[in-house]
Amino acid sequence: MRNEEDFKKIIKIGYIVIAAFALIIIRLWQLQVLQGDEYLKLSEANRLRIINIHAPRGIIFDRNGIPLVRNTPFFSVSVIPNEFHSCNIESLSKLIKVSSEEIQKKLKAKEISPFTSVKLKEGLSFQEVAFIEARRSDFPGLIIEIEISREYLYADIGSHLIGYLGKISSEQTREPSFKNIPPDSFIGQWGIEKLYDETLRGKNGKRVIEIDALGNEIRLLQEIPPVKGKDISISIDINLQKEAEQAFGNRAGALVAILPNTGEILGLVSKPSFDPNLFVKGIDYNNWLTLIKDKKKPLINRALQSQYPPGSTFKIITAIAGLEEGVITPDTKINCKGGIQYGKWRFGCWQKRGHGVVSFHRALVESCDVYFYEVGQRLGIDKIYKYAISFGLGSKTGIELGIEREGLIPNTEWKLKEKNLPWFLGETFISAIGQGYVAATPIQMASLIGSVANEGNLYKPILLKDAKPILLRKITLKPETIKTLKRALMGVVNDNGGTGWAARSQIANISGKTGTAQVVAMRRGMRYAGEAFRDHAWFVAYAPDERPEIALAVLVEHGGHGGGAAAPIAKRAIEVYLKEKNNLNKN
Repeated sequence: MRNEEDFKKIIKIGYIVIAAFALIIIRLWQLQVLQGDEYLKLSEANRLRIINIHAPRGIIFDRNGIPLVRNTPFFSVSVIPNEFHSCNIESLSKLIKVSSEEIQKKLKAKEISPFTSVKLKEGLSFQEVAFIEARRSDFPGLIIEIEISREYLYADIGSHLIGYLGKISSEQTREPSFKNIPPDSFIGQWGIEKLYDETLRGKNGKRVIEIDALGNEIRLLQEIPPVKGKDISISIDINLQKEAEQAFGNRAGALVAILPNTGEILGLVSKPSFDPNLFVKGIDYNNWLTLIKDKKKPLINRALQSQYPPGSTFKIITAIAGLEEGVITPDTKINCKGGIQYGKWRFGCWQKRGHGVVSFHRALVESCDVYFYEVGQRLGIDKIYKYAISFGLGSKTGIELGIEREGLIPNTEWKLKEKNLPWFLGETFISAIGQGYVAATPIQMASLIGSVANEGNLYKPILLKDAKPILLRKITLKPETIKTLKRALMGVVNDNGGTGWAARSQIANISGKTGTAQVVAMRRGMRYAGEAFRDHAWFVAYAPDERPEIALAVLVEHGGHGGGAAAPIAKRAIEVYLKEKNNLNKN
């Protein structure tokens, strides 16, 4: 009896299962056969669209928290190829003011993904966006895309340092560091923007939406929010930077200011400069032509990429070498009669009537060439080379801001290798006063005077505020050498007859050294032949003398004498920095 009841239950369950399968089969037949065409049309009418959400880029601040850039929207008009009907190209061409041929070319120029947009026109104004949006419903697949670009708030001020953004190039997309960056994204292409691009860039997000055949959003399927890039505070003081650039006026040259006890860059000027805002939306042909044809070469970073004879600023090295090697003392006297004779050659002093009998202090204060000819002869070029190299001349400083030149410090070995000639005494004379083969960049000279200010520490120049100092070398000098040299550098600016008198300040005691670097051998009357034949003007300085807080080097191309052209620029930069710092300390 029990077995018969179980058998009936099994039969009943079997009927239920068969009925269920029958219902499923009937439903599938209904969906696929009777209503198949209808659902196919609905399926094709609904599509996915992936919209990239560009991450806001990190803001760049100066050392005092002043923003140097701001993020701005960058609008593009694009189409989703699978949603766009090619019969609308003529009408679309008139709407966005792009030729039909160019639209067709862009649609065919790349592998088309069902979900990836193709940009037709970039850098739209707000007026263009409003005009297109009002008519967008007539063009299925037409979308306005928003990216994040930059506005550089100080225009050409600090442009060689801050840099600019630009669209990623096809070559850059193949680099490992950009493998996850969408095509046509903005990335740092110059300066700080390039150096810290990965930190500033952030991480893009995306939205996956389902749309109908008319491009209307049906529902949001997925959203990944973007991650904003990190803000950074760089080491420069924008007020110092602005004051220094204004002080140059229309003259070409460079200025590098540093914190002598850390190596932080307080200001980096290269004149003439350029407006980085020109590059953000893609620089037009005429502006690009103007920049590259400008004879003053505004795209060159003169602070790092141009090297010049340092002129009499190099006497700092000759002085240190002479005092350290004992070939002179502070009391050593030499009679300057306006020049010295060596064989058939005469090596003149800038003071043609001569300085008379001078000791070390007056020789440096008044920049007597004859005195340093004699010091150079007593030392020999190889000892001068030794001290110059120890202060970082003749090699790159290591600043991570693009191409940097090494400068040149010659010696006997170099001359034999490069020229296949022996070294001559006359070459020692002119090398001892920073002429001849000797060449240096403004950033090298800033590092040199910074090392004098801090009494022997050579730091790598760094670009982030409060970054850990990187000590490249500890230069061991006798206390008497430092004391004697710094007293003379103070006298250059503050003693009667000092060549740096134009840097004398009521704000702080400034110490420094002027330099006049000869461009060409001048014949009588040639100084009136034009700016291209005028000497370069140098001034290196630090302040306050008692406890240096800033050190800098200024180079004015074809500026004439360092005391007249470069020293006033240095004074303005130093004063604005110290005033601002004092005000911040009071608050």
